Amino acid sequence: MKNVFVMILVPVLALFIASCNSSSENQSTDKEHTEMHEDHSGHNHEHTTEGKGDKSGPEYTSDYVCPMHCEGSGSDKPGKCPVCGMEYKKNEG
Repeated sequence: MKNVFVMILVPVLALFIASCNSSSENQSTDKEHTEMHEDHSGHNHEHTTEGKGDKSGPEYTSDYVCPMHCEGSGSDKPGKCPVCGMEYKKNEG
């Protein structure tokens, strides 16, 4: 009977320990993922909310604009944003 108990307890403890390690690895991965997305170099998202920010720059008024409205982007011809590399879209506004 003692051997059956040990045969059940050892795998259960091993699974428990393995699941704890897996969880902490996921937490550090999530933290790294969040940190990666906190740095949006060249993007000013503050003005994407209605009524906030200055929308008079070329990133809003040009014939072709970056979908992210990166500062210093915008053109009178199709192309790519020099800041983020996204394709310009025709300015419908």
